[in-house]
Amino acid sequence: MATLSHTWTILTAVTVLTVQLCEGKTCCNLESGAGIDVLLGSSFKIYCTSVMVACRKEFYGQNNAPLPHKVLNSTTIYYDVVNITEKKTYSCKCLSSGCDSCGQDLSTGYPPECPKNISCTYEVKNSDSGDVFCSWDRGRDTFLKNDLTLEMRILSKNHTHGPMLDSFSSKATAQRSASVAVPGSVLMISVWVHAKNALGSAASIHKNYTLSDIKMPSTPVLRQPDCTSQECIITVEQPVMTQHLEIQYRADTQTWTSSPDSVVQIKSVQVASLEPYTLYHFRVRSKFSTGLWSLWSASISNWTEEEAPAKELDVWYAEPASDFRSLTVYWKELSISAAKGKILSYRVRVYSPNSGQNITNVSAEARSYSVPFCAECEVSVWACNSKGSSPPAYITSEYTKVKLRHLDPLQDVHKVADNLSITLSWRKPYAAVRRSVVEWFPKGHTMELRWVGLGRNENHVVITDVKPFECYEGAVYVFYNESSVRRTRFTGVTTLESAPAAVPSVQETVEGKQVRVTWAEIPRGQRGGCLTNYNIYLENQDNQGHRKHYSIQASQRVHVIKDLSSGTYTLCMTASTAKGEGPAGKPITFFMQQESQLSLLLMCAVAAPIVIVLVCLYHSSAVKQRFWVYFQCLMLDIVPDPANSKWAKECIQDKGKMNLQLQLSNSSGAEEEEEPILVDVEELPRPTSLSPETETVTVLYPRTTYIKSFSHDSDSSDLRQTSMDTNSTVDYISSHGAGIMDEEEEEEEEEEEMLGFFPSHNIFIEQLEFGGKLTLNAVKIDCGDFFPNSAF
Repeated sequence: MATLSHTWTILTAVTVLTVQLCEGKTCCNLESGAGIDVLLGSSFKIYCTSVMVACRKEFYGQNNAPLPHKVLNSTTIYYDVVNITEKKTYSCKCLSSGCDSCGQDLSTGYPPECPKNISCTYEVKNSDSGDVFCSWDRGRDTFLKNDLTLEMRILSKNHTHGPMLDSFSSKATAQRSASVAVPGSVLMISVWVHAKNALGSAASIHKNYTLSDIKMPSTPVLRQPDCTSQECIITVEQPVMTQHLEIQYRADTQTWTSSPDSVVQIKSVQVASLEPYTLYHFRVRSKFSTGLWSLWSASISNWTEEEAPAKELDVWYAEPASDFRSLTVYWKELSISAAKGKILSYRVRVYSPNSGQNITNVSAEARSYSVPFCAECEVSVWACNSKGSSPPAYITSEYTKVKLRHLDPLQDVHKVADNLSITLSWRKPYAAVRRSVVEWFPKGHTMELRWVGLGRNENHVVITDVKPFECYEGAVYVFYNESSVRRTRFTGVTTLESAPAAVPSVQETVEGKQVRVTWAEIPRGQRGGCLTNYNIYLENQDNQGHRKHYSIQASQRVHVIKDLSSGTYTLCMTASTAKGEGPAGKPITFFMQQESQLSLLLMCAVAAPIVIVLVCLYHSSAVKQRFWVYFQCLMLDIVPDPANSKWAKECIQDKGKMNLQLQLSNSSGAEEEEEPILVDVEELPRPTSLSPETETVTVLYPRTTYIKSFSHDSDSSDLRQTSMDTNSTVDYISSHGAGIMDEEEEEEEEEEEMLGFFPSHNIFIEQLEFGGKLTLNAVKIDCGDFFPNSAF
């Protein structure tokens, strides 16, 4: 009974111990045959040993993946690791118990290589001490934790018989440099580097230095420079006085330039020969009489002061407008070095010998200005900053005159364009050339004018300031002198080119049997380059398949299509470049109507009654009498009948002679009349008919309009007019004689224009025939012939 009780007690104790071992504790141990830091690419075994005798064990790798294992004995299993290439994690677990698994992280790498390329400097902080700073190349990365030790043996002034051994250590995992404080009494040092990790160790060779050869000052500190227009003075701060200073400067992103003429003062450096109004950056380093240069200081910067611009503007001009009222002057922005300051404004002066000068200030952002056009004017342009203005740039009257002339063009101007530029070249003229100017701008946009000046021996230019898919035009000017210039225009030049991406905006107007097509130009960004032509496609919908094509020059905006028959039409347009034809626009439909005879019939129907009424009224004496009253109001003068005049009756009594009196006096009759001049006039008989059977009389001189004469002697001669009273006497023919007939011809020509208004014997004017001599019967006017049936 006692034995059984004792056995039960032992089993209970073992069970409790087993439970305690399994609760929160591992049941195994994991151990690598090569350790936890293993050589990259090596092979080894990993052992798993269980604490409990009865335990079924398994190996696991990355991501808890089972691994095949081998049994070493009842408590130990192992796994063969072959050619390990990276850091790995392995674990082992007892499957028959609730214990935690055991595991191990393995690191892979290489043993350290021997450090090499040791380089040391001695930075002097003050006269008593300094720091020896050494760097080296540790070789390839070991991928393991490394211990690096900088060891140094020194020889000081107090130990002249042998070296004094001192060791200074610096440990870090990836360190490639270290510094050690060294007293100022040290003369020589010998340094080496020792490297060590879990896989091995290595040491560099010894490197010996004399401190006077490797000593260097501390890095200087610069203060803000004090600058004028062409020099800057920089203050330098150093803990130890040095014998040499080197200063470098640069403008913006340029390379550093050492100042060859810098002046070293006690605590400052003067840098001369700088450009005005330029942002400069400065840095400096120092050196003892022996040893090494210090490190470069941090850079500081400042602007130099401004100066008045020393270079005139590059000016050019555009042709005057069509009305020649204005001239646009263009100028280029000065470079920073030429401007010597911030340009605040531009000044434009127009000088005329007649009206003096007119000065205008233009904003600094402007690059052009329009001035009144004057053939004799001189235009001057200045650039102004806070210190003054540039020399004037002139556009003389000779320049503008050259623009207005049609001069012979240059010969053999060639244009070559690639993807980025346009090259222009021309044959050199035989005469001596003073200079040349090439201008270019997008087609039709002179406000974007660009130009470049060339020397006397240059006959080609490469234009790079161009945009792709843009059409350019311009001209080449060759100046033999300022008044003799040859100009050659060029157009249709582009770099990259494609078919147009848009269609013209079209509008049609039907006008009878024709249609007028107008369109707007394609926007610049969608032309694809230089347009060569527009295309109109017209199709008659009533006659399917009958389609006409019209090609129009790119410069036109209107086209008229004539002789269209009636029907329904559709019209569309496209644009083309050298690379092809663009898309077609939306078709426009319009209708051509056939000419109707209805409108003509209506006009005839309305006009016929009006004509009949007028004919009936014509045969009415009352109406003709009323018409004659109105007609007299339209006559310039009342025409008397020469046959019933007193002068004509006296001539009948005295045949063969005519008494012509020239009245030179005024209407008062106070002055005495001159003696009349007698002129022989032959009286001709009335013509008779050719046969007695015919009563038709052919008038030798047809009835003509009344001829009024003017006195040649004085402008104040009385040009008397008579009424229907036959007792009044009027001078009808001048009696001045043959000596003054030539002067009267001009007056007669003027009178003939006035006389043509009056008819002879009908209301319609007949063709006049002249011949024979003038008789009174020919001059006589019978007003009754106007209206035969009227009684006066």
